Amino acid sequence: MTLSKAAEHFQESAIRRIGALSATVPGLISFAAGYPAPEVFPWDDLQSITAQILARHDGNTLQYGATRGYRPLIEHLLAQTLRARGITARFEDVIITSGSQQGLDLVGRVLIDPGDPVIVELPTYSGAIAAFHNLQASLAGVPQDAEGIEIAGLDRVAADLKKQGRPAKFIYVTPNFQNPAGLLMSARRRGELLEAARRHDLVILEDDPYGSIYFEDVTTLEDTRPIKADDTDHRVIYLGSFSKILVPGLRVAWMVAPAAVAQKVELCKQAADISSGVFDQRIVHGALAGGTIDRIAPGLRSHYQAKRTVMERALDAELRGRVKWTSPRGGFFLWIEVPGADDRELFDRAIKEKVSFVPGSAFFVDGGGHQFARLAFSGISHEQIEQGVTRLATAIKTATD
Repeated sequence: MTLSKAAEHFQESAIRRIGALSATVPGLISFAAGYPAPEVFPWDDLQSITAQILARHDGNTLQYGATRGYRPLIEHLLAQTLRARGITARFEDVIITSGSQQGLDLVGRVLIDPGDPVIVELPTYSGAIAAFHNLQASLAGVPQDAEGIEIAGLDRVAADLKKQGRPAKFIYVTPNFQNPAGLLMSARRRGELLEAARRHDLVILEDDPYGSIYFEDVTTLEDTRPIKADDTDHRVIYLGSFSKILVPGLRVAWMVAPAAVAQKVELCKQAADISSGVFDQRIVHGALAGGTIDRIAPGLRSHYQAKRTVMERALDAELRGRVKWTSPRGGFFLWIEVPGADDRELFDRAIKEKVSFVPGSAFFVDGGGHQFARLAFSGISHEQIEQGVTRLATAIKTATD
């Protein structure tokens, strides 16, 4: 059997590969998997919503659905969720996807030809790297500073690609509590990014899975305002998800795109899966319309903020002066720099201590990042966080002494 040239270069998710270790290393504490916490899932609400849906005996509930998505869910997104985020859109602009990861893949399939450059942040989400790499894109990285992606660097990379006769197809960013770095892009930088995209005629692919998981450090919702909200010339494609604010197992997310792009995405999705799960979409719609998501959101934020604080205190107690980090103001991750360490050697030592993390180099497209590590605090207990940091400290001290 002869594989396609694309298949020969498919890239495995580093996070999935490392996450599989939990089944093979007894007693492993995983800082690798950025999973939501099961203890905050709204079990009773979901049981009630599901029972109500099934009690109607509506055949459409368990039938194939429209590729674009369940209409009442899209209409609620338009009237409530998107409007609350400052985004004005029409029905034909919205596509429901099977998780935002599918959104990345579908956008890539619609926009990328083999060899096309795509600009990403340094570091950037490893799932996006895999999605675009598997479509044979050429990935160009731009560093970030404390406010987000560096505009001077973006200007330089975009101009260089254009001079080479291969202008970038789009730039991929995660402005809110980025995976992996936890950064919150400043409002000023968002405006500068939009202006830079206009200068270079770039599409922006804005991924926002964590925007609802903000902590008390975020003083106003304007801090997390999507770039899409200020998109006056239809160049921003916006991805949102219910995985972090409700449950990930339902695999319901959405895309807001210019109608011409959304139409092509719909055709691409028809070939991929016909439609996202109709039953799942109805459950999510029930959780939205019934107020479940609004009710649980404050508790989720407090829950994850407390875990972040536990991890930071443990790192300060065990590794003060040995690691650096910027306190994340939301999301699931703490991004640490370990001066003098190599993430590959450190990972091997950490596994011997029965703790795992995602090596920083998995999030860089330029071969860098070996002094970094991504630690997820979201899905484990306070006690596991503290014990895991103690184990990690042993590994770091061994690797850097």
